[in-house]
Amino acid sequence: MADFKYIVRIAETDIDGNRPLLYALMSIKGIGYRVAEGIVKKMSLNPKVKIGDLSDEEIEKLRGYIENDIEDILPVWMKNHRRVYLTGEDKHILATDLDLQIQDDINRLKRIRAYRGIRHERGLAVRGQRTRSNGRRGLAVGVSRRKR
Repeated sequence: MADFKYIVRIAETDIDGNRPLLYALMSIKGIGYRVAEGIVKKMSLNPKVKIGDLSDEEIEKLRGYIENDIEDILPVWMKNHRRVYLTGEDKHILATDLDLQIQDDINRLKRIRAYRGIRHERGLAVRGQRTRSNGRRGLAVGVSRRKR
């Protein structure tokens, strides 16, 4: 217990050392349950052990695996950014790079005046949801009555 780490830093993210390994990896943006499970199985680690209990060598190996080799581990269908617009390759992006990439994609849609880009600009639902009865965000629900 003397070498327990209360905070582990992987992929620009601070992770609570008290969380089990599988769920601790999920706190990194861009890694969900299936990806975390794949990483843990590939490295043959116990998913129930607390991430703070791992040795320094195991954490370094895990960090290198996630930050550098994650694209080699995952099958194409599991990657979070497929067929990148400029290069056509499949990537798995993590942390702040994911936020920047999503924002770049939205700005590209706005620039080329695509329907989805226009919906983003106007703050409306982008994926075909109805707007007549839902998604009002802050307005009073119901019919406004006229004053007498």
